[in-house]
Amino acid sequence: MLFNLRWFAVIAVLLPTGAWSEEALPPLFTQDPHRNDMGFFDLHLCNWPERPAFFKALFSTQQFAQVAKMEVLTPDGHSVGELSLDNFRSVHPAGKPEKRVFLNDLAVPSGSKDGWYSIRVTDKAGIVHTATDYVVMGRLLPATKLLPNTEDDIPLPQQLQWDSVSGAKHYQVFVRDEFANKLVFESKLLDKPQVDIPAEVLQADGYYSWVVHARDVNENVILGDFNSGSLSEKAFFSVRGE
Repeated sequence: MLFNLRWFAVIAVLLPTGAWSEEALPPLFTQDPHRNDMGFFDLHLCNWPERPAFFKALFSTQQFAQVAKMEVLTPDGHSVGELSLDNFRSVHPAGKPEKRVFLNDLAVPSGSKDGWYSIRVTDKAGIVHTATDYVVMGRLLPATKLLPNTEDDIPLPQQLQWDSVSGAKHYQVFVRDEFANKLVFESKLLDKPQVDIPAEVLQADGYYSWVVHARDVNENVILGDFNSGSLSEKAFFSVRGE
């Protein structure tokens, strides 16, 4: 019972005010609801430029060779869609077995509501393993007023800035070298709408694009890694030659 009470103490701190009701929660947690015997499940509500809001479904597992099927379900048991066994990222932690992170974008069904969405992972022996994630259907707006964002050549910028996003608690910045067509900088999670750029990342005469990913929470007991995220439009800048 003490274990369960500790879960409730954490939940009471992390739940957003006004977004929840007691009947939405299971009576007691005895383990992380995002995990089952096969791995970890998370479902994010995403707001990307020039496309409707969508779910990004994630399931990570070291037992990927035993997975036969992964299906995401709404709180009332209707299918949202399946995760493809061919769409994954391999992770190789030091001293640990390989893990595969399966990722898929799934359309948000019409009339979707807040609630416990689930994944049914069927292994090759036909056993079904279920994990859940609570999703709040609130769309997070994208970051705006990204600076620098200019056609003029500018000195090497030391900092990138943008307007804060209502409801966002964390941000992450991605910078691409447009000439080389590669990612050159990925920030850690930020709690302010700005980031310092290491001097070695940018080069004179370079041309760069950058975007801001905003997210509402981080590693929440109920909402998982995060619940709702948005991606900004691209900003561009060119660096003055030496």
